[in-house]
Amino acid sequence: MKMLKSILIGLFFISIFSAATAQNYIPVDSASKIHFVIKNFGINTGGDLSKLKGEISFSPANLPASIFNVTVEVSTIDTDNEMRDKNLTSDEYFDAANFPVIRIVSKKIEKTNKTATGYYFFTGELTIKGTTKAISFPFQATKTANGFMFTGNFEIDRTEFGVGEKNMVLSNKVEVSLSVSAIKK
Repeated sequence: MKMLKSILIGLFFISIFSAATAQNYIPVDSASKIHFVIKNFGINTGGDLSKLKGEISFSPANLPASIFNVTVEVSTIDTDNEMRDKNLTSDEYFDAANFPVIRIVSKKIEKTNKTATGYYFFTGELTIKGTTKAISFPFQATKTANGFMFTGNFEIDRTEFGVGEKNMVLSNKVEVSLSVSAIKK
């Protein structure tokens, strides 16, 4: 009886530890969307990036153990205009030849003050064209059959990353929308 009690206590602690440990996920490029919008001549112009790769460790029960380290390939910029896409990947803008990926890495994931479950706050770093800047934004994590769908929005100033120069025609402000599907590793 004493041995059975010891085994049950051990299983209990293992189950608690397992529940609190962050699960490992990989992003699914085909089910995800990285979208940006910028004003060009006063008109909203949008595009998408793909070839999403990286690793995600996430547990709502253990947010300090949660980590996001994800990249997209600059060469995949798609604005539905081949000439514009070629221009954006040139050295004047993203310089895809020398800086082939855009990376976002978390430093801290926290629960937001929203009463609904599934809302969190991302604090981390965004690296574009060799320049890394601090970034933070709210996001939602929705449980799926075999992982999570992470959605969020943030804004950056493209000139802080050396993407083009300031001018009257192209806005400095870029709005980014993330919809990242991740499945268990």
